[in-house]
Amino acid sequence: MEIYKQEKRQYYIETYSIAHLFSFPITEHIQVHEYKRGEWIIKEGTRPDYLFYVIEGKAKIYVTHQNGKTSLLNFINVHDFIGEMELLNEVYYSKGIQTSTTTICFAIPFQSCRTKLLEDVTFLRELSMFLSAKATRIAAKYSHSLAFPLENRLADFILQTADHDIYKEKHVTVCDFLGVSYRHLLYVFAQFCEKGFLKKEGTSYRIKRQDELSRLAEMLKNE
Repeated sequence: MEIYKQEKRQYYIETYSIAHLFSFPITEHIQVHEYKRGEWIIKEGTRPDYLFYVIEGKAKIYVTHQNGKTSLLNFINVHDFIGEMELLNEVYYSKGIQTSTTTICFAIPFQSCRTKLLEDVTFLRELSMFLSAKATRIAAKYSHSLAFPLENRLADFILQTADHDIYKEKHVTVCDFLGVSYRHLLYVFAQFCEKGFLKKEGTSYRIKRQDELSRLAEMLKNE
C-alpha cells in the first residue's frame, strides 16, 4: 500500500472531490491510498482504521466460514464505501476486502472523524442510499440465479473481476459464487472460447469480445 503525498494527493482530491458528501470540511482529513492487485484493503477479522471511498479500481469481499471454507460474497466498485459497517457498529466482524485491480481509495481516519461522521446528516443520508443500493444488488444476485442462465451471470462475473482484459479467477470460487457445478462452468467457458469471446492463455483467459460479454451481462440489468 502506498499513501500519496503533496501534489499527487492534491490531484486526486481535486479530481475526485467528495466534499459535497459531507457538511463539514472533510478534505483536510482525507488520505489517498493506492493498493496493488491482490492486496488486502481490510484483512478479515481485523477492524480497519479508516472509512474508505473507492475512486479507481475494484475489489472483492470474502468471508471464511467456521468449517474453514472461504467464499466470495460480493464486489466493490468505484464510488463504493468500504468500512461503513465498522463505522456504524462498535462490534462487527470485518470481512476480507481484496483488490481485483490496482485500486485507489480516499481514506478517512476513524480516530479524528468518527464522531463528526456519525453526527453529519448530509453524510448519513448519502450512506443510507449507498446501503440501500448495496442491499438491492445482493438481493438481485439471488434472483438472477433463478431467472438467468449461467452464460449471462458468468459474463457479468468475468467483467467484474477482469484486470485489463485478463481474467484469472479460480473456478472453484466462481462455482461457489454462482451456485453452479464445475462441469457446467467449464462447458460455458469452452463455449465462450469457441465463440471467440475469450482466449485461454495458460491458467488465465484474455477477453477478446468485451462487447459480446457486455451484451450478455446487460441482460441482468434490464430485466
